Amino acid sequence: MSWNNFPYFALVAVLLWATGAYAAWKDKKTLTLSATVAGLLVFFSFIVAMWISLERPPLRTMGETRLWYSLFLPFAGLVVYLRWRYKWILSFSTILATVFIMVNVLKPEIHNKTLMPALQSPWFAPHVIVYMFAYALLGAATVMAIYLLFIKKTPCTADEMDITDNLVYVGLSFMTLGMLMGAFWAKEAWGHYWAWDPKETWAAVTWFAYLCYVHFRRSRPYNMRPALYMLIVSFLLLQMCWWGINYLPAAQGTSVHTYNLS
Repeated sequence: MSWNNFPYFALVAVLLWATGAYAAWKDKKTLTLSATVAGLLVFFSFIVAMWISLERPPLRTMGETRLWYSLFLPFAGLVVYLRWRYKWILSFSTILATVFIMVNVLKPEIHNKTLMPALQSPWFAPHVIVYMFAYALLGAATVMAIYLLFIKKTPCTADEMDITDNLVYVGLSFMTLGMLMGAFWAKEAWGHYWAWDPKETWAAVTWFAYLCYVHFRRSRPYNMRPALYMLIVSFLLLQMCWWGINYLPAAQGTSVHTYNLS
């Protein structure tokens, strides 16, 4: 299996996700579930095949992490749809996943099979996968925020904010778990749990931003619009933590987390 096969798997997966999104609008729950799950299985089968072909987890490069993000976005959308019957969420998650897929088609970022010694750790795969799942949930929460702020014509309701809050709660929990795994990994690889590396600093900033959102929602539950704007800002910080840090001068040649560019 190679990256040359990716467009075919991606096309089938996106078509199935789009079918599921369309079925959600038509209130066809069975078709929504079956089509979306089928798309997830097709996409995940490519990831598994790449894992076998590379003889390592496909998690090293930005292109490889985008694979997992594209997988988890429709999954998060399906969870929201099944739990709260929010039919539009699958359309948004499919569109967002397709954007990341197109980036991978245009810029696959192919690398060889080898892993640097720091990545040859049992913490490598769970740390990155947990983080990607957290990013997908927080991305879904951001989609909710954008919808409620700029698309929905009527004021947001308490139920809609509950959906957004629950996505943030679960996403922040997985982000915290990912940070803990990263700390144990750092101790094993470099001898210390935390070193205020540029990537670690932005991870802490992002974590505190979402924590501020949680505290704001708990203290001012009826002040919804500022909270939604906080969510968008927090997601922008998350993007800086995820990939923006690689292009900051402060990280060039000093950050131990810029190996995914080499």
